[in-house]
Amino acid sequence: MLPSEHERVVLELETLICETQTTIEQAETHGLDTTMPDDYAHLLDILDKAIKQQHDHTLAMLENDG
Repeated sequence: MLPSEHERVVLELETLICETQTTIEQAETHGLDTTMPDDYAHLLDILDKAIKQQHDHTLAMLENDG
C-alpha cells in the first residue's frame, strides 16, 4: 500500500474508533454494560481491533514514508 492509502485507512479507523467509543459511553450510561454484557464485550472487541489496525497502518505509513 502507498503511504496515502495507509493514511486514508488510519482516518477511517479513527472515525470508527470515535463512533465506537461514543456507543460504549452511551451503553454505560444506560446500564447496558451490565444488562447486555455480550453486546458490550463485542463493542470493546471492535474498539480493540480498530485501535490495533490503526496502529499497524500508522507504522506501515511511517515506514513507507521514510
